[in-house]
Amino acid sequence: MAYWLCITTEDNWKVIKEKNVWGVPERHKNAIAKVKPGDKLLIYVKQEKVGDEIKLSRIMAVYEAASEVFKDSSRIFKMPKGMSNETFPLRIKLKPVKVFEKPVEFKPLIPKLKFITNKRKWSGHLMGKAMREIPEEDYRLIVGK
Repeated sequence: MAYWLCITTEDNWKVIKEKNVWGVPERHKNAIAKVKPGDKLLIYVKQEKVGDEIKLSRIMAVYEAASEVFKDSSRIFKMPKGMSNETFPLRIKLKPVKVFEKPVEFKPLIPKLKFITNKRKWSGHLMGKAMREIPEEDYRLIVGK
């Protein structure tokens, strides 16, 4: 079993929660192709400004991959600013494992996370990625097991 950090926006978190599906752009096909049914996916919502409020980066939920990767170009995901006309067509069906009542704040975890080797420039470990595999140790730390 593998563990994944899936990087998304506030808007697309709502889509994931409502439709139980994760999708990525074509350019991330190599990452999503490694996901197998039974893998655990942590949904990470990146920091963004919503109105006047800055919402910090946080982990919203744990899902289990419930399908192989499939293609679907229906427009359910919202385009983040600066992205071309992308439908995130490479998708996986999800099964909710745990939606956190109180999201897990990400920044306080950084000093303890193994996959983040550069603690000062930690965002570089996530930037430009839709998802990345993380060690089981980091998964357990995040979900509090």
